[in-house]
Amino acid sequence: MTVVPGAAGAGRRSTVRPGHARRVNCPCGSIRPLGECCGPVIAGERPALTATDLMRSRYTAYATGERDHLVRSWSPVTCPVDLKLDPSLRWMGLEIVGSERGGALDADGVVEFVARFVGADGPGELRERSRFGRVDGRWVYLDGEVGPGSV
Repeated sequence: MTVVPGAAGAGRRSTVRPGHARRVNCPCGSIRPLGECCGPVIAGERPALTATDLMRSRYTAYATGERDHLVRSWSPVTCPVDLKLDPSLRWMGLEIVGSERGGALDADGVVEFVARFVGADGPGELRERSRFGRVDGRWVYLDGEVGPGSV
């Protein structure tokens, strides 16, 4: 079994409620409401336009327990078969440190980020340099290198 950081209540139905998502700021850190930011990407209503957009939607999916989006947006070659979210983690913020390529016309990209969380052992952060590519024209997460300072 592969357990990855997730949201409290993971494994339940979506925590992104229609209407509610339009009023709440997106967990990815943008100033836009969830329903106008990552919500439509998570719901499959529109694709991520860039690798950074996909990274933000994936962070939001962890924060809201949207396992299905994580699986859909993960390369079928590298996605764990038994992906489980860790319900003890509460995601506190995302910082995009930088990116390479990953634009609307690129075939691949890299996004470096810091994701902060609080777990049973207290606060921590995940520093990762994530690689993204395209499958059938849509962005997918390939893999990542966890950086120093990750707890």
